[in-house]
Amino acid sequence: MVHPARFRPLGSPVTCTLLPLLPVLVLLSLLVGCGGKKESSAAIPGGAAPAAPPEQALPVAVQPAVTGAIARHYQATATLEAEKEAIVLARVTGVVSRLLAEEGDDVREGQALLVVANDEYRLRVAQAEARTANLRARYERLEAMVAGQLVTEEEFQAARADLASAEADEGLARLDLSYTTVTAPFSGRVTARRVGVGQNLAVGTELFALADFQPLLGRVHVPAKEFARLQAEQPVELVLDSDGTRLDGRIKLVSPVIDPASGTIKLTIEVDRYPSGTRPGDFAQVKVVTERREGVVLVPREALLTDKGESVVFVVGAPSGGATVAERRVVEPGFTDDTRAQVVTGLSAGEQVVVRGQRSLKHGATVRILEADAVVPGAADSNAAAAR
Repeated sequence: MVHPARFRPLGSPVTCTLLPLLPVLVLLSLLVGCGGKKESSAAIPGGAAPAAPPEQALPVAVQPAVTGAIARHYQATATLEAEKEAIVLARVTGVVSRLLAEEGDDVREGQALLVVANDEYRLRVAQAEARTANLRARYERLEAMVAGQLVTEEEFQAARADLASAEADEGLARLDLSYTTVTAPFSGRVTARRVGVGQNLAVGTELFALADFQPLLGRVHVPAKEFARLQAEQPVELVLDSDGTRLDGRIKLVSPVIDPASGTIKLTIEVDRYPSGTRPGDFAQVKVVTERREGVVLVPREALLTDKGESVVFVVGAPSGGATVAERRVVEPGFTDDTRAQVVTGLSAGEQVVVRGQRSLKHGATVRILEADAVVPGAADSNAAAAR
């Protein structure tokens, strides 16, 4: 029997209170449905996990480590100088009558450069010759008379002295005449002409500047601690600042003393062969070999990197699982020059080291080997960035 108080007909107030909850229930059912579809779309038939994308091989260029010789250098800057330089001076007074050389001319030792008007000097020679001839004739007469005791010994000795003085005067006159033709003291090149035709000269007037360009010299100062490793005839490398031309030189002189102010030793470098455009006054970077090592392991200089305070190279090892990988190798460096670096420990001759693209590598990275000239600098780094 239904209790009359709990019976409610349809449309009663209780039924009406459930109507506002219907939209909420519909929304929840929709959310549950959407979640189910998302989970279903992420699922892979068979329940397998998604596969990772294959690692992209980085293009690199390699070169083998080799055995060879390398040297340590001391570098300094030197100014090239002519071995011989001189200022040609006037040795007599007079007027310049002819110029026989000009700036830039190559001249030989003894070649005439300039002529001074010399009429006066010729007359002085003629005058001296006449006086000498007169005194010589007197001397010869007295010499014959001495044998017959017709003149005293004192008169004969006076005649001999007068003749000697006259001959000396004649010699001086001829010497002054020779000075009227100015000649080159050594073979070289005229670097300056400082007088002109018609100019009146005094003794000591500067006429020409002359320099011998063969060979050229450079002077550098090296630390005294290198003294034991330096010796004459030792080879030296030079690079001209003006055009980058490389020259070969040798140590000509090693100073026997140390400069107490700087603690250095002066070296004189001699350069025998050089391009025709090279001139005294050119600056050159001088590289003096202070120590040489033979039979050491060498790699291209760009293969050697500094990473976290360590010197490293990347070595291409044998294929691993069908892929060629790079090995990060810590090494001990030695001497370096413009193109090569010595590896003291950590590498053997014949191993392939990476010379291009190594800055993007990590230990165990997969690489693809290209020819050295096929890898554009930075290309490997760009490819590595793209792979990421």
